[in-house]
Amino acid sequence: MSPRYAVYYTPPPSHPLWHAGCDWLQRDPTAAVARPPSRAHVGQPWRYGFHATLKPPMRLAPGRAEADLRTAISALARRTPRFTMPALSVQPLAGFVALRPAEPLPAAHPLWRLADDCVTELDAWRAPADGAELQRRQAAPLNEAQQALLQRYGYPHVLDGWRFHMTLSDSLGIDHPQWQPLLGAATAFFAEALAQPLACESLSLFVEPATGQPLRLVHRFALA
Repeated sequence: MSPRYAVYYTPPPSHPLWHAGCDWLQRDPTAAVARPPSRAHVGQPWRYGFHATLKPPMRLAPGRAEADLRTAISALARRTPRFTMPALSVQPLAGFVALRPAEPLPAAHPLWRLADDCVTELDAWRAPADGAELQRRQAAPLNEAQQALLQRYGYPHVLDGWRFHMTLSDSLGIDHPQWQPLLGAATAFFAEALAQPLACESLSLFVEPATGQPLRLVHRFALA
């Protein structure tokens, strides 16, 4: 199976939040070797690496190459000014523990505009989702708008349906006995890093070499 590519937000590599996220998931996605985590209930975010999704994982369209995608991401990054990130906090999100904006994110915020640009401007490089992928996405209840986004962009939670989040746990649900302890542990673990000012300085390209393998951060494209 061909690789998948994703464009993610990641904190600057020198920022305490980047180090805290990698330590929490027990994996630096820039490293060549990925050892399974000893922390419980972080298997899926460990595999994807510490990030927030801007352009969801995709396979390249026929006739497209990774070099083409890199050129397009670089061009988008060069015309996007750097900006200050919203304040983040540890929150529940649909059964997950995640970092989310502490206050509702306005649609006009440059972070949301950047996510929209990544989805729409890079879509020419995306291979259409196959039947199995569409069926898997449709296993979760989707409203009419999400169904339309799934058919158009291969993913239902983009554009108006996008929610910035940096996932810190597997899906547990609030009734799981480890839910509250995990939420409390994450709140304490990230408190110091979240107190530091944070910026969006780059777009990060991640690659999944083969289905089920850990995604690797292969390049950061600096914003203007």
